[in-house]
Amino acid sequence: MLLHVPEVLTSDQVHAMCAALDGAPWSDGRATVGDQGARVKRNRQLPADLPLTRELGEVVLAAVRRRPLFFAAALPLRFSPPLFSAYEAGETYGLHVDGAVRMEGDPATPIRTDISCTLFLREPESYEGGELEVVDTYGAHEVKLPAGDLILYPSTSLHRVRPVTSGLRVCAVFWLQSMIRDDGCRTMLFELDRTISALRDKHGETDETVALTAHYHNLLRRWADV
Repeated sequence: MLLHVPEVLTSDQVHAMCAALDGAPWSDGRATVGDQGARVKRNRQLPADLPLTRELGEVVLAAVRRRPLFFAAALPLRFSPPLFSAYEAGETYGLHVDGAVRMEGDPATPIRTDISCTLFLREPESYEGGELEVVDTYGAHEVKLPAGDLILYPSTSLHRVRPVTSGLRVCAVFWLQSMIRDDGCRTMLFELDRTISALRDKHGETDETVALTAHYHNLLRRWADV
């Protein structure tokens, strides 16, 4: 499932975050990827152990946890700390797939990467190129969202960041382990949840919405990996 979650951050939050990042000590983005990723990654990244990285990452995770649409789609169990990436002219991240497991925290705890998330922090008209391209069974999908908006997609997907030709692209990226490992099952639960909400908005609480809600939770109970 490829899903656009709008307005995760307010405009004030975006402006404050970008101001904090303007003077940040960016480093080589290849430091946080394996051999395959390092061959195709050309960007800069805020060091993961920098206090500013942790501070801004907490703002991002607090914001996504407040978005019901995000929770319904992702059904998150564990999050990785967000990383912050910057791309200027000539910088890119070639076609790759994200690592299956990330080791986070102290002591290191494995997080299975079921879902990848990109939160855009610069307005799309402020830079040329830099589209996130996600490849699935229906082809390639290019994504370039307003500042404060987020895209989530299965971490199993091949994807890339197209070369930036001018301006500055800045994003927060993070991964999560979902309660539902299988993307197809997560998609079915999300669509069922949206259908129940639409029926409830249209007809109020009925015997049918109660029955469908029971089915939703019983499927979640059956499939949840917690």
